[in-house]
Amino acid sequence: MKSPEHVASVVSDPKLVEERRAGILDAAVKLFAENGYYVTTIQQIAKASGVSIGLIYQYFGDKDDILFLSLKRVLDRYETEIPARLEGVSHPVDRLCTAVWAYCSIVDELRQVAVLTYRSTGSLRADRRALIQQAELRTNRLLERCVRDCVDGGLMRQLDEFLLVYQLVMFCHAWALKNWAMRERFDLGGYVSGGISLLIEPFLTTKGKAALASLRRRSGDFSGPPARGSAG
Repeated sequence: MKSPEHVASVVSDPKLVEERRAGILDAAVKLFAENGYYVTTIQQIAKASGVSIGLIYQYFGDKDDILFLSLKRVLDRYETEIPARLEGVSHPVDRLCTAVWAYCSIVDELRQVAVLTYRSTGSLRADRRALIQQAELRTNRLLERCVRDCVDGGLMRQLDEFLLVYQLVMFCHAWALKNWAMRERFDLGGYVSGGISLLIEPFLTTKGKAALASLRRRSGDFSGPPARGSAG
């Protein structure tokens, strides 16, 4: 029996499959975001992506496959790019803030898919819905480790790490969910800076606040990705 993560393709060339699917998924996400998952048809996706309906079925079995891979795309980015951005970042406060910056950056790049995860995850088959939820939890655990390292290092007071992480995740997603309002007041760097002031800084100890101040100087108060280096 095939894994729920498996999406069958008639085409055997992996590079071609990846390229063709990318274009189809881009078109599908736009339609799902504008019209909703249930209203959008395979015919509409084919037309928007400039291919035939028959070609769609060479790369996907059904619309559930398309939705699943659309959502998996953004979650895979969280799982690969946040750790990549943390490479070489050693100070716990730097790591936590860099993880939030990276998360928001991915959401900014993939705003339509981020919104789609809220609207349409429940439309997936139950086994695939569970996979999406598990992927979300893996990213959350990465953020929890960042928080725990701050607490263990005496940089942050004791708190409910699980609850704080969900507040941080919701903050990152709000950049997509409420972008119509947020973009009137903030650029991405200002948004990240404001979130760190609200959701991280109040829980820092004196030592932790000194580390954050150093990070703000090195990052231009989050006008760009935080520069790597030791806090202090």
